[in-house]
Amino acid sequence: MSNPVIEVLILAAVALFVLWRLYVALGRGGDERPMQRPAPAPEQRGGSQDVPAPAPRRSEADRPVFTGPAAAGLEDIYEADRTFTAESFLRGAKAAYQMIVGAYARGDREALRPLLDDDVFAAWDAAITAREGSGERAFELLRIKRAEIDRAELESGTARVSVRYEADLGDGETTRTAKEIWTFKRNVASSDPNWLLDDVDVAG
Repeated sequence: MSNPVIEVLILAAVALFVLWRLYVALGRGGDERPMQRPAPAPEQRGGSQDVPAPAPRRSEADRPVFTGPAAAGLEDIYEADRTFTAESFLRGAKAAYQMIVGAYARGDREALRPLLDDDVFAAWDAAITAREGSGERAFELLRIKRAEIDRAELESGTARVSVRYEADLGDGETTRTAKEIWTFKRNVASSDPNWLLDDVDVAG
């Protein structure tokens, strides 16, 4: 059987050892200071400190470049309406040509009304009435062969862009080529993004 006195002495020795280690680690009572964590060393990358770079300034969207005879007018329109681009306008102008020619061929005044300026609508309404009275067959759009911006201007807040079209039209028996210049207009201060057909001329 083990001697109880020896066991007590062993436990006392262990306790004294533990207390001594704590004394060394924490320092003496009156000089006790909280442990200071060393500041983390800056990471090195390529021999220099890896300091976070400031967020890059948001760059302005690339400015469109306008070319051709209408460039100056297109530039003025862009200055007044920064959403304007020649490419998107021309896509819309092609779609408008298809819708307007189709509605005119059907005699669909309701479809034409929101797409045409008052003077143009009045002229086309009269033409539809005359055609209906004569029984003449309407020419329908077969294909757009050409569509390009011909002129552009900004005057008193109203943008006008003229598009030169060349298209094949047919009435089921004959086919003819139409060469026209359509002028569209829009108030650049308006929240309505739609352009109205303002004038139609025969292209020279």
